[in-house]
Amino acid sequence: MGTRWGRRGSRRGGQELPLAAWALAAACLVCTGLTAYVCWKQLPPLPRAAPAPPRPVNVLLWWEPFGGRHVSTRPPPDCRQRFNISGCRLLTDRAAYGEAQAVLFHHRDLVKGPPDWPPPWGVQARPAEEQQVLVLDDEEEAVAAAAEALAAWGPRPPGQRWVWMNFESPSHSPGLRSLESNLFNWTLSYRADSDIFVPYGYLYPRTHPSQQPPGLVPPLARKQGLVAWVVSNWDERQARVRYYRQLSQHVAVDLFGKAGPGQPLPDVGLLHTVARYKFYLAFENSQHLDYITEKLWRNAFLAGAVPVVLGPDRANYERFVPRRAFIHVDDFPDASSLAAHLLFLDRNPAVYRGYFSWRRSYAVHVTSFWDEPWCRACQAVQGAGDQPKSVPNLAGWFER
Repeated sequence: MGTRWGRRGSRRGGQELPLAAWALAAACLVCTGLTAYVCWKQLPPLPRAAPAPPRPVNVLLWWEPFGGRHVSTRPPPDCRQRFNISGCRLLTDRAAYGEAQAVLFHHRDLVKGPPDWPPPWGVQARPAEEQQVLVLDDEEEAVAAAAEALAAWGPRPPGQRWVWMNFESPSHSPGLRSLESNLFNWTLSYRADSDIFVPYGYLYPRTHPSQQPPGLVPPLARKQGLVAWVVSNWDERQARVRYYRQLSQHVAVDLFGKAGPGQPLPDVGLLHTVARYKFYLAFENSQHLDYITEKLWRNAFLAGAVPVVLGPDRANYERFVPRRAFIHVDDFPDASSLAAHLLFLDRNPAVYRGYFSWRRSYAVHVTSFWDEPWCRACQAVQGAGDQPKSVPNLAGWFER
């Protein structure tokens, strides 16, 4: 008996805490945890690391576009203020050539002699009086001479991108086939498959009621004319002139412009003049992929006229604008059928207003030349990696 009790006593000496004690300890832990959680919730949130700003990019504009191959003298745009693109340093001083991550070359200035190419890395350009001045009337010859001058200059700065910039159609871009292969690293144009795509305009969604225009359809009472066309370059060989000749036999077309048989624009300007008409002939000077210019975006859409388009096919237009935003000449077998449709719309205001319904959902952006392409080039460099690239066959790509 004593032995049994002695064993029980030894067990009682190492016995664990009663269940009530364990419950009390657990409750204390829970309370402590809840208190810590409540205190943690009261703390201000930890500051998050701000996204890294875009790396600074220097972009040099080699010529002022259509400026007679002269260096630009106007102040560069503020990309952040104009287009919400930060970290851009836009240059016109050729002495900063070695600092530029990208150099823009405008094609129509490129094809005009004398050759005027950049120097190699670390070498200053020769004074103008030491350069060989060549007067070249033939544009193909001028491009070939420029390419030879480039080869003589030597390599460009490491990592620098040469950007071929062009907003003319292939029909008005001479000298393409004389450019050397792999001369340029990037393309910048209205073509959607460019390395840097900058269209003449685009539609963007309206996201706020305040963006709704007060009147989606321009007041019809102010539209005293039916069809208007403003043309600056008149060429009887162009498809647009030939179609105008046919169309004007069946419906009155008021023609404005300095060239051809048109009358001068009134002093109120193009947009106010076109706003008085129901339809505008947005006829391109040539028909090529994605070549949809300000004739649609500015002259028609901003003026509040329904565009009648002649350019690429309807499917190409519909990549950028709604189907019911325009009338395509290809929708009709001939010009007389188109004229009949325009007269029908003139007599039926409700049907005519249907061509403005897209404006409830979209607003129009018209590209600002040449500031916007310049800033978009900077943006493209910021987002590009270090993978090298060149354009092996510029003419083959652009002329197709």
